[in-house]
Amino acid sequence: MTQKLVVIGAGMASGRALEELFALSPDAWEVTLFGAEPRGNYNRLMLSPVLAGEKTYEEIVTHDDAWYRDNRVTCRFGEKVTGIDRARKVVISEGGETPYDKLIVATGSQPFIIPVPGKDLPGVITFRDLDDVNRMRAAAAKPGAKAVVIGGGLLGLEAAAGLQVQGMEVTVLHLMPHLMERQLDPAAAYLLQKELEGRGIRVMCKADTGEIMGETQVEGVRLKDGTEIPADIVVMAVGIRPDTALAKEAGLAVGRGIHVDDQMVTSDEDILAVGECVEHDGNVYGLVAPLYEMGKVLAKTLMGEAAAYKGSVMSTKLKVTGVDLFSAGDFAEGEDRDEIVFRDPSRGVYKRLVLREDRIIGAVMYGETADGNWYFGLLKDKADVSEMRDTLVFGAAFQGGARLDPMAAVAALPDDAEICGCNGVCKGQIVSAITEKGLTGLDAVKAHTKASSSCGTCSGLVEQILQMTLGGDYQAQTVKPMCPCTELTHMDVRRLIKSQQLKSIPAVMQELGWKTSCGCASCRPALNYYLLCDWPGEYEDDYQSRFINERVHSNIQKDGTFSVVPRMWGGITNPAELRAIADAAEKYNVPTVKVTGGQRIDLLGVKKDDLPKIWKDLNAAGLVSGQAYAKGLRTVKTCVGTDHCRFGTQDSVGLGIELEKKLWGSWTPHKVKMAVTGCPRNCAEATCKDLGVVCVDSGFEVHIGGAAGLHVKATELLCKLTSEEAVVEHCAAAIQLYREEAQYLHRMYKWIDAVGLDHVKARVVEDAESRRALADRFYYAQRFMQQDPWSERASEGVHAHEFAPLAEIA
Repeated sequence: MTQKLVVIGAGMASGRALEELFALSPDAWEVTLFGAEPRGNYNRLMLSPVLAGEKTYEEIVTHDDAWYRDNRVTCRFGEKVTGIDRARKVVISEGGETPYDKLIVATGSQPFIIPVPGKDLPGVITFRDLDDVNRMRAAAAKPGAKAVVIGGGLLGLEAAAGLQVQGMEVTVLHLMPHLMERQLDPAAAYLLQKELEGRGIRVMCKADTGEIMGETQVEGVRLKDGTEIPADIVVMAVGIRPDTALAKEAGLAVGRGIHVDDQMVTSDEDILAVGECVEHDGNVYGLVAPLYEMGKVLAKTLMGEAAAYKGSVMSTKLKVTGVDLFSAGDFAEGEDRDEIVFRDPSRGVYKRLVLREDRIIGAVMYGETADGNWYFGLLKDKADVSEMRDTLVFGAAFQGGARLDPMAAVAALPDDAEICGCNGVCKGQIVSAITEKGLTGLDAVKAHTKASSSCGTCSGLVEQILQMTLGGDYQAQTVKPMCPCTELTHMDVRRLIKSQQLKSIPAVMQELGWKTSCGCASCRPALNYYLLCDWPGEYEDDYQSRFINERVHSNIQKDGTFSVVPRMWGGITNPAELRAIADAAEKYNVPTVKVTGGQRIDLLGVKKDDLPKIWKDLNAAGLVSGQAYAKGLRTVKTCVGTDHCRFGTQDSVGLGIELEKKLWGSWTPHKVKMAVTGCPRNCAEATCKDLGVVCVDSGFEVHIGGAAGLHVKATELLCKLTSEEAVVEHCAAAIQLYREEAQYLHRMYKWIDAVGLDHVKARVVEDAESRRALADRFYYAQRFMQQDPWSERASEGVHAHEFAPLAEIA
C-alpha cells in the first residue's frame, strides 16, 4: 500500500528532496505538498536577476504544473498550515486535516526585521520571494524613486544592484565597517564597494539605523547620528532566522532551528526536516548547496537506505552582472595561519588564500574567479598543497611549474567536486549523465543535471567536463560572436545593455570593450535596434547606423533607383488614394506601377532626388509610408470577410485594419508580415505569415511563426480567442516578446525555434499578467515609434544630403 507523505514548504530544499525521492522510487509515496506562496518551486537564487530584469519569473521556475502532475503530487499552494497533530499524525490547514505516514517540515526561514520605529510602515519590504520582487519593481516604476537598502550582505547588495538597474536612486546602509564582512576581507570589500559606487549606488558603512521616517508611508531613514536619507521604499536585508514556529508548537526539539540527526530525522521519528529551518550539529545553513545535500540524505532515509549528512563547507558568489566575486571558508587573521595574496590594480583583480599547515582553509577572490571551484575542492578535501605552494595563487592550470592543459586541471578534480553551486551538482553527476545518457552538448547536460541552468557561471567548466569525458567525439557548441568587433554574442549584448543601463552606442562600445573605435556595418545596426527596443523615449535613433533602405525610407533597385510603396491599411484603398498614386506616377515619370503580394501598389524606378518630393505629394493625399523596407510590420493582408464573401465568418477587413493601425511603426528584429483571413479557406494566406489570424465560426485562431521566403514554413497555432480585443492584445504581446528576446535579423520563426513555442504560449497565452505587461510595454514604445518617416524626411533640410544627386555630392 502506498504511504502518505505530507510536505510543508514548497521551496528549493523540499523540491530537491522530492526530486531525489522520485528518482529512487517514483511510486512509493502519495505526496501532498503545502506551500505558503500561491506558486510552486522556483529558484530563489535567481530572484536578483529577475529584479534586475535580466530574467523573467518563467525562466526561474524549477517545477512547473506539468512536473507536479507527472509525479502525482497533490499541490496545496497558498493554503496556510496552522498545526501538526503528532498523536493523530495529521497536518491541520485552512482547508482541513491531512493525514500522513511521514511528514517533511521545510518551512525555510523568515527575514529578520530590525526593531526600529517605523518598521511596519507601508514601503518596508523584505527580499525573500517573488512577491517581494514584484513590490520592488512596482516601486521602481515611479520616476525618480529612491530606495534605501538596510544590509550590505549578499542579499542586500543583490537587491541594491537590481533596484539600481531598474532606475532607482539607491543607498546601502551597513552597520559593519565593510561590506559582506562574513564573506569578504577588507581588501575585497573595498573593490566591491568601489564597483558599486561606480554604478551610482551610494554605500554607507558603520551606518546604524535609528528609525524609518513617515506617517502613512515610508519617507526616509534616520540614522542614530542624525543623518537622514530620503526613500520611497526601504528594503530590509539584514539576515534570516529559521522558521520554527510550527515545529515548536508541535513539541519538536528546537534550538536555533529544528533539531535533526544525520538522517534528517527530528525528535519525532515520523517527522523529518530539511532546509533553512533545520539545525544540524549546532549549525544552521542559509545557502543552497547544504540544502541540496540534506535533500539527498532525506530522500534516502525515507526509502530506508543508509545515508548521513555530516555538515557542509560553504562558498559564496555574488549574483550581480559584471561583478566576479568568490569566497569560501575561514579567512580571518590568526597566528597559526599563512596567507598568499595576489593583486593586479590595473585589472581590479585580488586573490587571497589562507593556509594552515599547508592546507587551504579560506579563499577570497575578486575580479578573476575561474579557479574558485578548484580552490573550494582543495579546501573541502583538506588537500596538502605544499608542493604547489609557489604557483598556487595562479590557479589550477599553472601547477607543476608551467602552464598545463586546462583539461588536466579538470581531470584532476575529484568526482565530488562541486561544479554548479546554484543547483548543487558535482563533477561525478555530470560525468555519469554524459556517459549513461549519451549526452553530447551543454544544453543536454543542463536538461538532465541542471548544471549551468541557473546563473551560467559554470558553463565553461561543464564544457570542459564534456570535452574530457567524450574526448575526440566532443564537438563544442560554437557560440558565434556578434561581429569581429567583440567576443560577445548578440544575446550577451542584449542582456548587458539592459543590466548596465547602457543607452548609447558609444557607451556600449566603451563599457563592453569593443575592439574597434566605431564598430562596423554588422554591429551598429544591431546595437541601434537593441537600444531603441530597450530604452523607448530615451534613446534617439542613430540615423547613420541604419541600412540604406532604412535611411531613405525606400527600397533601392539594381539600377540605383528606388521603389515607393504607400501604406494601404488592410489592403483597402479608395479612388482619391488611387488618383494621388496615379498623379505621382505621371509627375515623376515612374516607369513601373505594380500591385504587390501584400495588397499594395509599388511605384518602381523613382529617382533618389525625387523621393522627398513624391513623399510630400502622397502625404498631401493622406498616404504614408508603407515601410516596405523596414525591420518592422510590413502589411496586414486581408480577405473581404463578412463584408462581401458568402463564406466569411468574421470581419477580417475591419480586424486587419485595426491590427495594422495599432501595430505599425515599431522596429523589430526583422520584418513582420501579418494576415487576417475571414474563413478557413485562407484566401489571405494567414498560415504562412509571422502572425496570422484565421476567422472561424467560434471566433479567431491566432497562428505564429510562418514564412514564405527563402524558407517556407507553416505557422503553428498559438491560441483560440473569442473577441477582436483579445486578438489585438495577444498579437501586441507576441510582437513585444519577439522584440525583447530575438537576435537582430532573425525572423520570428527562427526566434520561436530557439526558445520554443511553449515558452511563447506561457508568456503570451497562459499568463494573463505577463501578456498585459508585454502589451503595455509595446504600446508605450508606440508612443515614440508611430511617426510617419515620409512626412519627417520630406521636410526641407532633414538629411537633405541623402537625396542629392551623386554629382552634387561629389
